[in-house]
Amino acid sequence: MPTQKQIQPGEKIPLKLTAAERKLILNDLLCLDQDYEQIIRETPTGKPVMMTLDDLYDFGSYFAAEFNNCEDRKKQKKLDIIFKKIQRLLDTHTDEEPLQTLKMNDTHKEQVISDQVVQIAEFATISLMAAEQLRIKTKPLETFSLEPEQRDVLLLIPSLSKTIKNKLMKEKPVTVAEVASITMSLAGDLPDGEPQNQVALLMIAGHLMDQLEEGIMAKAEQLENLEAESRPKANPDILYQFKITLLGIEPPIWRRIQVQDCTLDKLHEHIQAAMGWTNSHLHQFEIKGERYGDPDLLDDGFGDFHCFDSTATILSQILPRTRKRFSFKYEYDFGDGWKHEVLFEGRPPLEKNRKYPLCLEGEQACPPEDIGGVWGYADYLEALADPKHEHHEEFMEWGGSFEPDKFDPKRATREMKKGLPDWRMM
Repeated sequence: MPTQKQIQPGEKIPLKLTAAERKLILNDLLCLDQDYEQIIRETPTGKPVMMTLDDLYDFGSYFAAEFNNCEDRKKQKKLDIIFKKIQRLLDTHTDEEPLQTLKMNDTHKEQVISDQVVQIAEFATISLMAAEQLRIKTKPLETFSLEPEQRDVLLLIPSLSKTIKNKLMKEKPVTVAEVASITMSLAGDLPDGEPQNQVALLMIAGHLMDQLEEGIMAKAEQLENLEAESRPKANPDILYQFKITLLGIEPPIWRRIQVQDCTLDKLHEHIQAAMGWTNSHLHQFEIKGERYGDPDLLDDGFGDFHCFDSTATILSQILPRTRKRFSFKYEYDFGDGWKHEVLFEGRPPLEKNRKYPLCLEGEQACPPEDIGGVWGYADYLEALADPKHEHHEEFMEWGGSFEPDKFDPKRATREMKKGLPDWRMM
């Protein structure tokens, strides 16, 4: 601890701030007390801001809270620089009142600390769960590092285990679980810590939280890349032929298409384009009693959820190697409930002079989106065919004229080759 300069209680000391630091405080520091805002605004540019030690204790707490809730690394560094200026003044001055509290009433102070404790503890818990899923809980945290003064503070925390303290003193590698444990210990020590130390504890907690997030995210990305590399690859030399029929409608609405080996998710796109849908609703496949879809789109977060990932399932994985016919279900728009039969008709040879995918043939136009499913479509056609129908004018204004028996396979092929907008981005 540096030698402390003796000052009188209530005496103000200079806090030197650059013009950029003043701008950051006034524009970006959330929930800044109006008293401090006024002090800074009334201090001429280039002159130090004069504050008491009480003011500085209180003022520093805003930086700690902002630091822990900020995701911008550049902004965090700027906040840390200002905080260190404040901490340096607090370390080098004393007014002989060691039990000084922040310039907040006790209720407000306790609430601020309590909120920070909850956030830190929740973050540490979530980090442990993520590390366990990734199987890195007992692995060293590669992003872990501490400044000497941060290490000294941690060694004084009573709840920190002897094993962890020994590792910190000898600067040995620390596991992900141990860093989460250190963070939890910081949270537990915060409410009973000395007021002048609470802000420092908050800053160290924020530092550890950043390192946990960085280390866990890096590992998750690495595993994701490895998983992507290990996934089966589609074989472009294999051509499949399917007949897709929309169920429950007479005369049948159907398409016959040819596509190269691809994911089920890509087949969904081909079906959409060939049929005439717009990819504006959810979808799923049902194959041999199992559900296939995009988990990111289908999982609503409620109850048990399971489906095979259609974005990672290749047609050659699920279709028979023989030419035996095989059918499965494709459902689009769970509200209207458009159900299709997808009939695998075989593996025709690739033709060198043809570009795929292709729509070879088909019959009947695709129903309009959001018409109400099979029954709504029947009512729609009936109303359009009868000018005296009570809904004839309404449907004409809504969708204009409609030719239910019109279909052009060449146009469908163009749409298949062009592709459709990504539902995830809409």
